[in-house]
Amino acid sequence: MKTRVAVIFGGHSVEHEVSIISGLQACGALDTEKYEAFPLYISKDNRFYVGENLRQIASFRDMKTCLAEATRVLLVPGEQGVELVRYPMKKFGNNVVGGFDVAVPVVHGTNVEDGTLMGYLEMLGVPYASCDVTSSALGMDKYAMKAALRQAGVPVLDAKLYSGKEYAVDSDRVLDEIETVIGYPVIVKPVNLGSSVGISKAKDRASLTDAMDLAVSFADRVLVERAVPNLREINCAVLGDYETARPSACEEPLNAEDILTFGDKYLSGDGGKSGGSKGMTDLKRRCPAELPEGMTEQVQELAVRTFKALGCLGVARIDFLNDKETGELWVNEINTIPGSLSFYLWQEVGVSFSALMDELVQLAFKRQREREALTFTYESNILSGTTFGAKGSKGKA
Repeated sequence: MKTRVAVIFGGHSVEHEVSIISGLQACGALDTEKYEAFPLYISKDNRFYVGENLRQIASFRDMKTCLAEATRVLLVPGEQGVELVRYPMKKFGNNVVGGFDVAVPVVHGTNVEDGTLMGYLEMLGVPYASCDVTSSALGMDKYAMKAALRQAGVPVLDAKLYSGKEYAVDSDRVLDEIETVIGYPVIVKPVNLGSSVGISKAKDRASLTDAMDLAVSFADRVLVERAVPNLREINCAVLGDYETARPSACEEPLNAEDILTFGDKYLSGDGGKSGGSKGMTDLKRRCPAELPEGMTEQVQELAVRTFKALGCLGVARIDFLNDKETGELWVNEINTIPGSLSFYLWQEVGVSFSALMDELVQLAFKRQREREALTFTYESNILSGTTFGAKGSKGKA
C-alpha cells in the first residue's frame, strides 16, 4: 500500500505565492511508485482545500475559479492518519474525501512557517517533514535566532531590535541611536519575514527613515544591523536531523544590488510578467560557489552547526554573509523551509529531488517513532477527591 502524503502550501503570509510554486514543485517530485501524493492548499484566509485542479500552477491565476472547483475540507484525526472531511458537509453520503499518513509542509513566512502550522500538525498527531514548533519559531524570529546561535558559538552580526510602537512614539531617538551605536551603512529588516520582504539598506538619515517606515509596515519589530562591506552572499542547505545532518553544495547568489531582494529571488528575468517563475530556481547564481581555499568546508561546517543548534529537522537553507576582503563569515539567517526546498543545491551533490523528498518523509516517520516512545501522560488520582465551591475555591483532596 502506498503512503499517503499531503504536501501543504499557501497560508496567510506575504510569501503565499512563493509557497504555491515551491509546494507544486515538491508534490511533483514525490515518487508515484511509493507515494500517493496530493496538494493540500491553505488559502489566504486559512481554509484548507483539495482537488485535482490544485496540481496545476495555472489554476491559481484565477483564485475565485480555483477555489470554486476545489473542495474545502476540515482536518480530523482518524484511526489511521488524518481524514479530510468535506465542509460544509452533505446531508447524505460519505463526507470523507481522503486522508493522509504524513505531511510535508512547504510553507513560507509568518502564520505558517513560524511554527503555527507545525503546532496544528502536532495537535493532529500526524508525522510531518519539517522543523518542529520551537525550531520553526526560532528560525523565523531573526533576533531570537541570533541569540541562540551566539550562545552556541556560531558567528552572527550584532543587531539592535526596535518595536514599531517605539519607533512611532519617538522616531528621532531611534534614528539617533542607530546612527550613534551602529553607524552607516545599515541593513533594516522585519524581524520575522523571509524572501527578503521589507529589507532595505540605508546610507544616510533619509534612506534610514524610508527603510524603517517600510520594515514596520510588515512587522511589529524591526532588526537593524551594520552592512557588511565587500559583501559576498553564500548559501548552503542542510538535510537530516540531530543525528544525520549533512550539508549540500554551496551557492553564491549573483545580484547587482547590495542585498538580495524579493525581485532578485523570484521575479528575475522578465520581472515576473510572464507568470513563469520557477521559484528560487530562477535566481541567478554560481553553483557550486567559487570560494577561497577552505571556505567551502567552513561554510558547510557552520551550516550543520547552525542546523543542530536550533534543533532543526528536514531540509533548511542557511544564508551567510562574507567580507571578501577580510574573509570574515557570519550566519545571516536560516530558512527552515527554503524556497523550492533548495533541491538544486542537492542535485549538485548527487541527491535528486525525488530522493530528497523520500528522505524528508522518512525523517518525519523517524521523529514520530521517537516521540511515541516518550511519556506524555502521568497517572495519578489527583482528581478523585477534588471538589470546587461555587466561587472556585479548592475543596479537600
